[in-house]
Amino acid sequence: MRLGFFGDVVGRAGRAAVSEYLPRVRKQLNLDFVVVNGENAAGGFGITASTAAEIFDAGADCITLGNHSWDQAEALTFIERETRLLRPFNYPQTLNIPGRGAQLFTTPNGQRVFVIQIHGSAFMESLDDPIQGVQRALDEAPLRQVADAVIVEMHAEATAEKYIMGHFCDGRATLVVGAHTHVPTGDAHILAGGTAYMTDAGMCGDYDSVIGMKKGPLVQRASTRLPVERKSPAEGPATLCGVFVESDDNSGLALRVEPIRVGGRLRQTMPQLLAPRIAE
Repeated sequence: MRLGFFGDVVGRAGRAAVSEYLPRVRKQLNLDFVVVNGENAAGGFGITASTAAEIFDAGADCITLGNHSWDQAEALTFIERETRLLRPFNYPQTLNIPGRGAQLFTTPNGQRVFVIQIHGSAFMESLDDPIQGVQRALDEAPLRQVADAVIVEMHAEATAEKYIMGHFCDGRATLVVGAHTHVPTGDAHILAGGTAYMTDAGMCGDYDSVIGMKKGPLVQRASTRLPVERKSPAEGPATLCGVFVESDDNSGLALRVEPIRVGGRLRQTMPQLLAPRIAE
């Protein structure tokens, strides 16, 4: 199976990059399933039904959120009717949190993809323990028994916590990928047990910025300690950033993992398919 995960979409520029590049990337890599993190899609803060529609229309099969899940009030009700939209799985079970944090999807050719989003604990809003959370989620749809592929998004600040999640899921997930920090890391590789890993997929946004936000006011605030205008997304040419995984259809584990960067300011990189595959 060929899977794509694309990092945090930031504002209008990020949505434009997804709309422009994702259809071509999906076709070129013959992707069976695509996950996009959209928690910053609506003006840099949260998601709305209309911004989600842009991302789905561009080719996403699933949109994940994160610590900005509820920045737009309409998300509280929209997520109940949109089963392709996921918030963190490890909200306390005692709370009546709308939506879902994991979902089993079926591709057009009948393969089953289980997507889990987990919220980190280090330097983040406190939710339930991420390790216990991912264990509960993995028990719902075990790789090879229920799911043909399992994607775990670790939405977290600390790189060490993301690596811990990768090793904890190793051999039980197809891909563990980090999001939230908006900077693509250069460590895409396959762990010892066969799980593809990347600490952060990067953002889909304008990199002439401070992690997607206009740089001027933030540099001014840092240098003068004076209040400035409210943060807003940078609006220049954006880069589509993500990760490509090819998995073994028998084991569900990764055969190959490579970064994707298209458009904008960053150095471009696109996986080259070793052999063409006829779409089923």
